[in-house]
Order: sequence, then C-alpha cells, then structure tokens
Amino acid sequence: MDITPLMNDGYDGEPAKRVLHYMLGHKEKGHPILGIYCGYAPIELIQAMGIVPAVLCAFSKVPIVSAEAVLPANLCPLIKSSYGFILEGTCPFFAMSEAVIAETTCDGKKKMFELAAEVKPMHVMDLPQLPDEAEALNNWTVMIRKLQRFLEDTFHRRATDRDIESSIQNTNRKNRMMRKIFDYAAMHPPVINRQEIYDAGFLALPATADEMLPILEPLLESLERRVAQGFHYGAWDSPRVLVTGCPVGGDALKIFKIIEACGGLVVAPDACTGIKAFMGEIEENTPDPVGAIAKRYLEIPCACMTPNKRRLSALSQMIEKFKPDAVVDFVLTACHSYNVESYKVGRHVRSHHGLPFLKIESDYSDNDEGQIRTKIEALFEMIAN
Repeated sequence: MDITPLMNDGYDGEPAKRVLHYMLGHKEKGHPILGIYCGYAPIELIQAMGIVPAVLCAFSKVPIVSAEAVLPANLCPLIKSSYGFILEGTCPFFAMSEAVIAETTCDGKKKMFELAAEVKPMHVMDLPQLPDEAEALNNWTVMIRKLQRFLEDTFHRRATDRDIESSIQNTNRKNRMMRKIFDYAAMHPPVINRQEIYDAGFLALPATADEMLPILEPLLESLERRVAQGFHYGAWDSPRVLVTGCPVGGDALKIFKIIEACGGLVVAPDACTGIKAFMGEIEENTPDPVGAIAKRYLEIPCACMTPNKRRLSALSQMIEKFKPDAVVDFVLTACHSYNVESYKVGRHVRSHHGLPFLKIESDYSDNDEGQIRTKIEALFEMIAN
C-alpha cells in the first residue's frame, strides 16, 4: 500500500487523496475495483477474490442539485448525494469500479439503486432486517453466496474456503489494531483526536491488515510517545462527547466540527463511518467461513434492524469504555429509521447511564450551523452545571 504513515510531522489530513492513490495503484496492477456503499458489504469475501473494495462518494452537498432533477427533494441527503455523483460522473471511485454491490437497508436506497443500475452493473443483496429470527442467518448466508457467484461471473475470479478464511483472519488482525488506536481516545484527556480516528478508519476500511501495518504501527508508536510526553487534546474538564447515529463524512462532518468549536471533544464517533466498522470479531476456523461472515455482519446494529436491541447494548459498551459526558445522536433529514429510533436511544442513555442526550437532525447544508451550535452550547452548559 503506497501510502505514507498516517501520523507524522508532515501529516496533511487528506486521506481521500491517499485512498485514491491506493486504488489507482491497484488498478494499474490489473486488480479489479468493486464499489460499495454500506457497512454490510462483506469485505472479506471481496478481498479473498483479489478484488479491491472502494467506498463510493455520498457525503457532499454539491451534486444534490443534479440528483433532485430525478429524485424527490425531501429524500435523505446521503441518497441524493450518492446519485448526484453518479449523474455528474464526479466520483473517481465509482468511475474506476467495474461493478457495485448494495444492500436493502432502506426504501430510498433500493429505488436509487434501480436507477444507478442503468449506469453500471449492480448487485443488490436482500438484507434480513429481523436479525433475531431463526431464518435470518441462513437467508443472509445465501445472499453472500449469491454475491460470490455474481463476483465470479463478473470478474472471472474464484475464492476457496481457505482463501476466505485467510481473509477473515486478516480482517480480525486489522480490526484489533484499530481498536488499540481507539484505546487512546478512551484516555482522559484523549491523546488522539477525532480527525485522526476518522482518517485512520477511512484508510483502513478498504485495505488489508498487511497493507495497514506500515501505517498503524507508526501511528501506535506516535501515540505512545504522546502519552510519555504528557501530550493530550483538550483540557481535563473539556466535555467528552459520543456521537452516534447516521453515517458521517464530508459535509456532514459539520456536527463534529461544531462540537469541537464549542470546546468539546468527540471521543467516540459511533457510526459505520467511524468506530463501529472495526468492532467485534469474525469467528475463525469454522467449517463454513461464509456463514461466519454472515453471522458477524448480521450483528451490525444499524437502525434498519428491528428490534434493534444490539444498538443499545453496543452503545452501553461504548459509554462504559469512552466515559462520555454526553451523547449526541446525529440524524440525517428524512432518515426515518434513525429518526424514530432516536427516541429509544435517548431514553436508554438517560435512564441506564444518567447522561445528557441531544438529537440533532440535519442535512448537508450549512444553513443550520448556527442553530446546531446554540444547541451544543446549551448541552455543554448543562454538563458544566
């Protein structure tokens, strides 16, 4: 992986350019690129077949105007942004992808995928959304097997169970390294900031453990030096915030930036674009490695699941680990699943952990930044008192 160490004296904070360079390097070597949108994409199977997963663009307000010529204006900004990038041809990762895989996580996405399939080969996986039902695991395993056949037919590549098992072990190694990095955010005060956590995850998601080793090892050494030198972010009394909810990236990063501008520290970005993607383990050395992958992915506590008890238990684990002073639930406009579920999340945070809770509903525009700032400031005043 031709990417310089993430954290050094000359760190430029531009992981997207590094990932693009990484993808182009694979493309030049003849390695096929496969576009993905969601955390349910089984990366282990993709990598086992020698295919490189590329997370597609979905977090800019710029292409939304183009998308609204086709899509309803009152649709989720993530969906509109995704399709706008496709219409305008401005997402380099989509351009270099030979096919795209998607999952039925929401109705808006499903219909957008029908339109995107007119532009590029698209394989949609039917995600079971009652994860505790007896049939769910079997059905999701079947979906992953169908994806495997799609990839075989599209890319003319094969993966044995041994290849898939090796890929599972590789992912587990990478995720364990990432969780070591998150430990430094759990310190009080933290010695790693939110931007560094986010950038490390952005680089790590499409890469293998072997490719990330030259990045993560220097990063861990740098963090240890910070501890030894007494370096940290914020003050001892800076409000520690856990941000949960919808995926956050690009223009949606405003929620993090406003929290930090108000003097807070985002110690746990709990979303599929943050820490959540690297939590948990895939069972190793099983008779059916695809079944092991299916089991792990079905445990992802997305709001599309019902009942979504796993999100509350996972949230409790994160609260106990990162010791936040408050929880902020960031909900994208028209994301009905996360919006409705926010009530249960807030009730859980208050009743089980006694923490202040704030729901922020927003889109990708900057029109409401003043309102959000006022709400965050009021939250921090509550903590201080």
